[in-house]
Amino acid sequence: MLSISNVSFYFGSRTMYKNASLTVYPKNRIGIVGHNGAGKTTLLKLINGDFAPDEGQISMPKECTIGFLNQDLLSYQTEESILHVAMEAFGPVLKIQEQIDEILHEMETDYKEELVEKLAGLQEKFESMEGYTIKSKAETILAGLGFKEEEMEQPLYSFSGGWRMRVMLGKLLLMKPDVLMLDEPTNHLDLPSIQWIENYLSTYEGAVLIVSHDREFLDRAINQTVEVSSGRLTSYPGNYSYYLEAKKERAELQKNAYENQQQKIKETERFIERFRSKATKAKQVQSRVKMLDKMDMIEDVRDDNPEINMDFKFTQQPGKVISEIKDFDKAYGNKVIFKGADLTLMRGDKIALIGANGKGKSTLLRLISGREGADRGERKGGHNVITAFYAQHQLEDLNVENEILDELKQAGSEKTEQELRSVLGCFLFQGDEIFKRIKVLSGGEKSRVALAKTLISEANFLMLDEPTNHLDIPSVNILIQALQQYLGTYLVVSHDRHFISRVANKIWYIENGKLKEYPGTYAEWVDWKKKMEEENALLAQLDEEDQPKEKKSKKKKMSNNELKEWQKRYKKAKQEMEKAEEKVMELEEKKEEIESSLANPEVFGNPDKLAEVNATYDQVKSELEEVTETWEEWIMEVDELEEIKPD
Repeated sequence: MLSISNVSFYFGSRTMYKNASLTVYPKNRIGIVGHNGAGKTTLLKLINGDFAPDEGQISMPKECTIGFLNQDLLSYQTEESILHVAMEAFGPVLKIQEQIDEILHEMETDYKEELVEKLAGLQEKFESMEGYTIKSKAETILAGLGFKEEEMEQPLYSFSGGWRMRVMLGKLLLMKPDVLMLDEPTNHLDLPSIQWIENYLSTYEGAVLIVSHDREFLDRAINQTVEVSSGRLTSYPGNYSYYLEAKKERAELQKNAYENQQQKIKETERFIERFRSKATKAKQVQSRVKMLDKMDMIEDVRDDNPEINMDFKFTQQPGKVISEIKDFDKAYGNKVIFKGADLTLMRGDKIALIGANGKGKSTLLRLISGREGADRGERKGGHNVITAFYAQHQLEDLNVENEILDELKQAGSEKTEQELRSVLGCFLFQGDEIFKRIKVLSGGEKSRVALAKTLISEANFLMLDEPTNHLDIPSVNILIQALQQYLGTYLVVSHDRHFISRVANKIWYIENGKLKEYPGTYAEWVDWKKKMEEENALLAQLDEEDQPKEKKSKKKKMSNNELKEWQKRYKKAKQEMEKAEEKVMELEEKKEEIESSLANPEVFGNPDKLAEVNATYDQVKSELEEVTETWEEWIMEVDELEEIKPD
């Protein structure tokens, strides 16, 4: 389908590609990976014809079609509705529709036999091209990408850049090109939409090329990985996780080959230096000099996942409660975001707030930070809480004339220059790179600077809104390590599943105007949610006759005795749920205290003490699992009773 043969491409004196080759077949779903600046987007632009290779060739059949989702599409605006823009994918069909409309208009005043015949032919062609289904197809795609029914007729220009990009993605999917190229598509999608696009791509008939920093998305969406490194394209037959394992094995071989070559070079250079002045050895010396000149140099292995060590210091320790809002409402006009919701954020919480866009995640961040007030409800800020807020607009607050090091000096952290250099080294700014001006940095580099400023601010409570946007995978790994070492409290909004699975110990999600909490990791929440959905689906399938009598009674009006029994059961379930929740929080706090003590030299340096602490830790962990299961059971009981709550 598509062949890249010995392609070389240069930006000025910089070599982007040198003799790079790749063959793309139908149904290939290829992830293009590599460091920022390696040339991933450049490769897509070469395939699309935006750039021409300096050497080699890119060939494909004449009838092969290419669809390219790239950041340039963000600038596209029109007064046409998003449904109309999406339906532009069916250009030939719409052209026939226009011809049909013109003939019908003409027939209103001039009804001729030849017009009737022409109309019949066009209508037959329109039907054969499935013209009567294009609107529903467009609506289905846009709905999958997160658009509501009432938004379909709204003009494209009225949406933000991210939502406009979704429309352009929908249009590309409807076009069904032979080669579909997606450049960082998850930057503009929320979690439900990402999961929808994963399912869509799994059955895509054409080839798909994806540039993405989202590891989980790559694992689920691709079946081949192509690494861009040092101007070459290296292909691995599997998803991103397979690529990491295969690359690790290849790196070990390369490291051994590199070290062997370096040893041989040193030995050869020593021979040349030793016998350079001896006439009897001139021939051998000259032979070794030529051998070195012709040697195909092996590169050393680059560490894509460096380990970092961040030194976090707090001038103040916060109280037990970081933030609390009780029974609050929030609405924008007729759109209700929260209704009677409760929020309690405790010291030491590592929370990921997840869900679809438009559910109120950003509103919740503003409520917690005090930047916006609730329509009803009392907000209480915690004692000695110092908050740092990171969002994409922080990139605009960077002083573009500052050098990177100077920008961090202005963060007010009182860190020494050497300490700031160490922090920048953790965020992949090495050597003289720290003297680059902000204005010459890429979006990903600016994100790293802004994140570094946030993390050194000595805040004991962090609020991070989509921090992984514009970061490549090594940079995301750096952020994960930094947050794992952070000793304060944080609340993260993200759609990156790998990221939140590594940094969160609690999951928040918004449902029916309420803020709900799951006291566990993202993976545990996914399993729990799947279990709940399966149980609800099973109940829904049962006919009324097959349900237990207790279930049948739900549909009946309650007698006084039944009402009293319901009130008794509900009160008990509510009390047991709250009691279990308190116990879970108590055990989680105890578990964290034990984990901290394990790092104490007095503990890990004393075998007897270490064994004692480990035994206590295992006991607390086991008890926590048992109490969490009990809590979940009481949550289900309360939910079931609320479903039959009498009016």
